[in-house]
Amino acid sequence: MSDDSHLKILGNTPKAVSRRRFIQGVIGAGAAVGSASYLFRGSTVHGIGGSGERLISLNVNGQVRRADVMRQETLAWTLRYKLGLTGTKLGCDRAECGACTVLIDDVPHYSCSVLTHTVRGRNVVTIEGLASQDGTLHPVQQGVIDEQGFQCAFCMSGFIMATVGFLKTNANPTRLELAHGISGNLCRCQDYDKILTAMMRGAENMRSVNHA
Repeated sequence: MSDDSHLKILGNTPKAVSRRRFIQGVIGAGAAVGSASYLFRGSTVHGIGGSGERLISLNVNGQVRRADVMRQETLAWTLRYKLGLTGTKLGCDRAECGACTVLIDDVPHYSCSVLTHTVRGRNVVTIEGLASQDGTLHPVQQGVIDEQGFQCAFCMSGFIMATVGFLKTNANPTRLELAHGISGNLCRCQDYDKILTAMMRGAENMRSVNHA
């Protein structure tokens, strides 16, 4: 076979595709497909185009609030980033630390592990909703002030909400009972003795208010 015949078989050009160029082309095509797939997934997850979101009503701190909520969105995320209630902290974001604790129908819940759409028709209370209309602090909040029961205070709103919920079931707990009742909350500073003293002071404040 002549040299010209070889050139015709290879595309009638001496610039035949080399192995390196072929591999580069395959890699480039794969990257393009992968990028397109990633963007498609991202648009689906974040609800671009509105297909993944719903406008729902929530009862938060005694007010009806409207928010665009994705089906997989957590209550903690909605409260902080849709409703601006940043007193609910995101710590571990996996139901371990309790920094995101809120009350749902008077029961403490980790809001990072509650899907927002499941609380429609229920009463949600965050740390912002504890004080009275005239700005008077809740007795448990006042107990924290009285005893200076915090260091960095990142965990404090969660501890307060857990304590308020516990005191609804046991208004006059022993120190051990209260410690057990709020043991699902963690403090990164590990100053549990001071926190527990503040929560006990809050319980005392509540009894004083209720007996006044």
